[in-house]
Amino acid sequence: MPCAGIFDVEDKQARIVELERMGAEPDFWNDPARAQVLMRERTSLAETVDLIASMDAESSEVLEMLELVEMEGEQELLPELNSQITTVEERLDKAEFARMMTGDQDRNSAILQVNAGAGGVESCDWAGMLLRMYSRWGEASGFKVSMVDVIEADEAGIKSATIGIAGPWAYGYLKAENGVHRLVRISPFDAAHRRHTSFSSVFVVPEVDDTIKIEIADSDLRIDTFRASGAGGQHVNRTDSAVRMTHLPTGIVVSCQAERSQHKNREKAMKVMAARLADLERRKREEERSEVEANKMGIDFGSQIRSYVLAPYRMVKDHRTNHEVGNADAVLDGDLDGFIKAWLLARAGGA
Repeated sequence: MPCAGIFDVEDKQARIVELERMGAEPDFWNDPARAQVLMRERTSLAETVDLIASMDAESSEVLEMLELVEMEGEQELLPELNSQITTVEERLDKAEFARMMTGDQDRNSAILQVNAGAGGVESCDWAGMLLRMYSRWGEASGFKVSMVDVIEADEAGIKSATIGIAGPWAYGYLKAENGVHRLVRISPFDAAHRRHTSFSSVFVVPEVDDTIKIEIADSDLRIDTFRASGAGGQHVNRTDSAVRMTHLPTGIVVSCQAERSQHKNREKAMKVMAARLADLERRKREEERSEVEANKMGIDFGSQIRSYVLAPYRMVKDHRTNHEVGNADAVLDGDLDGFIKAWLLARAGGA
């Protein structure tokens, strides 16, 4: 088969059989959390095997059609042949992309936070641009994007924002974006039209699966409520519906003011807190090889993972992979797949 070899289909099928055998054992569901993890693994493997089988069938059709064109001279089949070849290439590319995601949490939805760094109003405006970029990427990629919390800056942009990006593999893609992002441009806030450099950081954690319970003692939390407000301090709610949650043992602070209901904001904040605590625990266990720990740098010169240059020339370059694109506007509109793929390939040893 044309596609199966590179994806170790036999190994995956053997693992599916093993998981199905385990699922049939009488005591399998005595540990629900472990059972759910194994069933998710089985579902993921089955989806991959089915995808490979369908690609093999499509590849066989392409080969048969190609033979007809070459041997029988049926030139009228060429447009359909070219279309099918393009389809197979696109699906193979996506399958190869997914194959690089081997982390336990890669299939999860993601929680993404943007924080303005050094640069004052410039940095806040840049943080707002990044928030727009990731929102557009998520929507274009078929994910559900929702606002969790945003603190708007006084003059332009945001000081920080947290969004949820829901859908299979969202974290697997977005973990490539962890780190400091640098912008170079002619400042629209500088009357002398000088070139400025700004920094903002992006922090991504996987959303905790509903079947995984993170125990958070009430005594470990301090919960404050306040009125949600919009740009310029204008109140968007007359009641104290916004929630700020502090985990006292770790100092992690989570806010949510996206909903008008305090109860809903509290639920969202708790979900983000659970994800942050789970990520903290995971980083403790994997400290030596944790990429998130490696990205804990100051939001300033020398620490960036990617530069977005809008003047004197236009280019976006990732400093980890050297992948670069001249169409900076497309990138800022959410065209990030090239950077994400380059990082995944480099991480998997394929670049």
